[in-house]
Amino acid sequence: MISLTDSQKIGMGLTGFGVFFLFFGMILFFDKALLAIGNILFVAGLSFVIGLERTFRFFFQKHKMKATSFFLGGVLIVLIGWPIVGVVLEVYGFFLLFRGFFPVAVGFIRRIPILGSLLNLPFISGFVDKVGESNTMVRTSPGCYGRLLLMNLELVTMATPECFTCHC
Repeated sequence: MISLTDSQKIGMGLTGFGVFFLFFGMILFFDKALLAIGNILFVAGLSFVIGLERTFRFFFQKHKMKATSFFLGGVLIVLIGWPIVGVVLEVYGFFLLFRGFFPVAVGFIRRIPILGSLLNLPFISGFVDKVGESNTMVRTSPGCYGRLLLMNLELVTMATPECFTCHC
């Protein structure tokens, strides 16, 4: 079990509430106030979980500037008062920012008994396979999904050598 500091626990709570408010704001026909609260809580929670410096480094890497501008621009547009346009920009930026995380998440979810069965249904598996494709040269051994899930969020910065094998 991974131990979390108090600030990381607060960050997990803030991030969870942020996702809840974003979801609830979309259900209530893109309510501006709920979406704005959800955005602020999500970004604040992420900062608490991985730290301010790592958050800044994550968002402002050269190869992620396009994704960051779409995501943070969408947040700003939601705060200004155009929720539908802002959410569309945020979702696009979110997928660009976290696209390296999706193959690890899909592999992790496939190992969960009930969810793995759902992901293998005929009409879902094609989409999940496409989302779960990785365009990197690194593959993981079956027991390393949890460690890589946390590594991709930059909570853990070291991995054991047996977690990686080459495509060669």
